[in-house]
Amino acid sequence: MEAADQHGVSLNVPLMHDESKDVEAHDHNGDRDAVSCTASFYKTCFNGLNALSGVGILSVPYALASGGWLSLILLFVIAIAAFYSGLLIQRCMDLDSDIRTYPDIGYRAFGNKGRIVVSVVMYIELYLVATGFLILEGDNLYNLLPNAGFQMAGIRIEGKQMFVIIVALVILPSVWLDNLSLLSYISASGVLASAIILCSIYWTGAFDGIGFHQKGTPLNLSGIPTAVSLYAFCYCAHPVFPTLYTSMRNKRQFTNVLLLCFTLCTVCYASMAVFGYLMFGENVQSQITLNLPTEKLSSKVAIYTTLVNPIAKYALMVTPIVNATKSWFPSQYNKRISGLLISTSLVFSTAVVALVLPFFAYLMSLVGAFLSVTGSIILPCLCYLKISGTYRRFGSEMVVIWGVILMGFVVGIVGTYTSLIQIIGHL
Repeated sequence: MEAADQHGVSLNVPLMHDESKDVEAHDHNGDRDAVSCTASFYKTCFNGLNALSGVGILSVPYALASGGWLSLILLFVIAIAAFYSGLLIQRCMDLDSDIRTYPDIGYRAFGNKGRIVVSVVMYIELYLVATGFLILEGDNLYNLLPNAGFQMAGIRIEGKQMFVIIVALVILPSVWLDNLSLLSYISASGVLASAIILCSIYWTGAFDGIGFHQKGTPLNLSGIPTAVSLYAFCYCAHPVFPTLYTSMRNKRQFTNVLLLCFTLCTVCYASMAVFGYLMFGENVQSQITLNLPTEKLSSKVAIYTTLVNPIAKYALMVTPIVNATKSWFPSQYNKRISGLLISTSLVFSTAVVALVLPFFAYLMSLVGAFLSVTGSIILPCLCYLKISGTYRRFGSEMVVIWGVILMGFVVGIVGTYTSLIQIIGHL
């Protein structure tokens, strides 16, 4: 996940999402000038790449296996639609200099209801991505240590459930911190982490005896909804784009930033999908790291890189939710104590959800179909139509935008339905 912009939060660091998806949050009541417009083209590119680089890279081989080789076309379609909606966010900000954050765009277009809808979509997405982190950690640790377990109060706890609980306890102190600057630097390693994982998996296939020999299937229609939903999950960084745009020294270069970021990330996602599918075919799992031979050094590098980042990023994902929830309490309440209670409750609740719904691919598919498509494709288009007044004028631009919106609704409805059926069927 990518990124979010929340009430009362000031977290001025680029994060990885996952995906991951990254969070950059600012108080929407501040002046636009409060954000220092000093970021260079290259720094903005790095932040943009970091926003688009997340844990989604682990699931694209599974997405390709679900839909077949031809579904790779849909990855590029989603990428183009997400790139275009990113340009529309830039245009919205050009039309109103008071717009500084993503919820500001919703407010400018549809008033308070617009701000609430945008914020709620981002909050839920952050929550579910944080839950996905716990599932991911549990799956990969169990893959490394399948026989681990312990006994507590006469109850034997083992398997993935044990690791989810342990990781939640390890993460808990990090969400109590007021200063997350150290974690922000670790979590900002999204670009490097994605590159390491991609290179490690290629090395495993090319030099560690697995090879690229699987043929796969041309098209699997029943798996298309899952494939498209997981592809959409890879492009849910739009809430951070207003912050990146505002921080740029030369805002005219922002279009080039988006083009470069989307191109590089799409090449990375497509390469991972092809490598993984050629290596493991229909047997590729929801996270490709679960297929890797754990005794190989290249596999360990990929797995350990996968394990480290979510632990650092979890606190940054839930911090906007904690701060927004604290604002609901009356001023006489001790903010420090309420913050501890809220953050602890959030960790506990995400752990419970991860234990009840330990299906990484299906949960991320649901996030991609319902939240990523809504937040990154549909809402930017609708807001731009309203702010620009384009909806009043029939023309090629309006046709293109409504076409993107229609595609978003189809992917959202079909993908959400399919994901919910898969989750319910596996409970």
